[in-house]
Amino acid sequence: MGCNTSSTRIKNSQTSLRAVLIIQNWYRGYKARLKARQQYALTIFQSIEYADEQDQIQLCNFFSFMLENYTHIRKEEIELSQLTESKQDMRDKQDYIHLIDVPDSYQGPRLQFPLTCADIDLLLEAFKGKQILHARYVLEVLFETQKLLKQMPNFTQIQTSPSKEVTVCGDLHGKLDDLFLIFYKNGLPSGSNPYVFNGDFVDRGRNSIEVLMILCVSFLVYPNDLHLNRGNHEDYMMNLRYGFTKEILHKYKVHGKKILQTLEELYTWLPIGTIIDNEILVVHGGISETTDLNLLHRVERNKMKSVLMPPKEINKDCNNDSKPSKVGVTISAHGRIKASGCPSEHLPKHEWEQVVDILWSDPRGKKGCFPNTGRGGGCYFGPDITSKILNKFQLKMIIRSHECKPEGYEICHGGKVVTIFSASNYYEEDSNRGAYVKLCSGANPRFFQYQVTDATCFQPLHQRVSTMENSAIKILRERMISRKTDLIHAFQHQDRRKSGKLPVSQWAFCMESILGLHLPWRSLSSNLATIDENGNIEYMSSFRNIHIEKPIKEANSALVEILYRYRSDLEIIFNAIDTDHSGLISMEEFRTMWKLFSSHYNLHIDDSQVNKIANIMDLNRDGSIDFTEFLKAFYVVHKYEAMIKPEATNLGT
Repeated sequence: MGCNTSSTRIKNSQTSLRAVLIIQNWYRGYKARLKARQQYALTIFQSIEYADEQDQIQLCNFFSFMLENYTHIRKEEIELSQLTESKQDMRDKQDYIHLIDVPDSYQGPRLQFPLTCADIDLLLEAFKGKQILHARYVLEVLFETQKLLKQMPNFTQIQTSPSKEVTVCGDLHGKLDDLFLIFYKNGLPSGSNPYVFNGDFVDRGRNSIEVLMILCVSFLVYPNDLHLNRGNHEDYMMNLRYGFTKEILHKYKVHGKKILQTLEELYTWLPIGTIIDNEILVVHGGISETTDLNLLHRVERNKMKSVLMPPKEINKDCNNDSKPSKVGVTISAHGRIKASGCPSEHLPKHEWEQVVDILWSDPRGKKGCFPNTGRGGGCYFGPDITSKILNKFQLKMIIRSHECKPEGYEICHGGKVVTIFSASNYYEEDSNRGAYVKLCSGANPRFFQYQVTDATCFQPLHQRVSTMENSAIKILRERMISRKTDLIHAFQHQDRRKSGKLPVSQWAFCMESILGLHLPWRSLSSNLATIDENGNIEYMSSFRNIHIEKPIKEANSALVEILYRYRSDLEIIFNAIDTDHSGLISMEEFRTMWKLFSSHYNLHIDDSQVNKIANIMDLNRDGSIDFTEFLKAFYVVHKYEAMIKPEATNLGT
């Protein structure tokens, strides 16, 4: 009897163990599938982000083309603009500040110069309470910061000790809550708690000016213990596209343009890197096979106005009667065309390229150094390039930022390259953690991760992943609909039988050849189109339940797609030629600019179609159109979006 009981217990235990193992294996597989779906979504976000950066670089090339061909800008106008700005620059900045009155009704923080640690606390509390810092204090902080930055070398040198670690933070991108969380976990900057903020303080997030003010005030209080490196978004041309310019003009309607003008100059004085303990190089992007730190130490960094406006071969004589384009013309911080003066104001091309590589490059596992086709600027550098540059300059490690990583940091190239990214939830809620790294001479780097929590973080993991997936698929569909005509032509070219269907491989080939996003299209196919029982894709279903709203029904579909696709570029361009800041452009300007734009971008569109839409958008028939309203007329409609359940999208499954 006892033996039977013992045998039964053993069998029950074995059954229970098998059940536990089955559940454990199922759960591990489930978690792995969720992780894969999350990674697919992140890949979509990142591919589209980098494609947008390519668009921005292409736009800057167009500006050079435009200014060589756009006859509406007269030399006299540019010279007058240049003269006016030069006089304004020569004005005593303190006098300008004192002209700005802070009314008694102002309830925000009042800074006392010279600043102390009490002002840092005051600013933090005010920003936690959603208060806006008055324009007078913003400008004074920026002026004082620039004055101090001018005294800094191109590369700041830092020494650590066992009792004095340094904390390196990556991209913040206007994520104020992340900065609050870093200071809560790691302490405020001080003489015993130094920080390096490795660029990209602004753009994308809603609180870029608040983040920048906290960093600048902390820098003014602790200039030897808080270090600011320039990132690729500390660039007024990037700010025009990615939100910081609009944020400033929205929050500071009276003095916004002066703030932007001041920022444009301040960016140029930010150091381009930091060297810790003579062995760790901290730069925003990376390196290239030609990186020369000795040369970069000597570069006049303030001549790097924008990495997106490459220097041109220019006439050496600045006093001749050449055309404006021979002198050089750029776009100002608030988006207006202005003269940029003599060639001496620009870096030589080889020096400009060195700085671009530092700010824009990315590491890759493949050996060698090759063009950064993802972003369109800088390069990809392999482990052999890392070893070569580190050995050449007797360094041990590179710490860089510039790329969102799911865990907030990543180690590659045999531990010689560390990526640190400090903006959590960068693409979408729960898309990634943020991180910072603490360094001390003779010790291994210590990484600290965090994530700003929201109500969504209390949702089950599968629901959070599904929400992120849906957001990724939504922006990918918008990219697809903006190239609908081109995609249909590609599909039909492959569809020899005119069946309306393609094998997944051919469909994926068409998607990549037109969109160029380097995505795993086969894995994504079930989320973007209908697949029949034979595994073929009904390619017209790729555009189901989504369309671009037309301002007029008769508008040519290809034209509507182009206007939607280039809407951000066009907005920047037309703001640049709106010289009287009226928000209106004449029909003549519109037609001239469109011809230049379509010529440079190789767009084959009948001009009569463009004229027809423009005439209809001239609502009061005064020969002018409100171009902002014009662009708003083109938007994507997602049908049945509210009816899609969060579980409906399963990337990579």
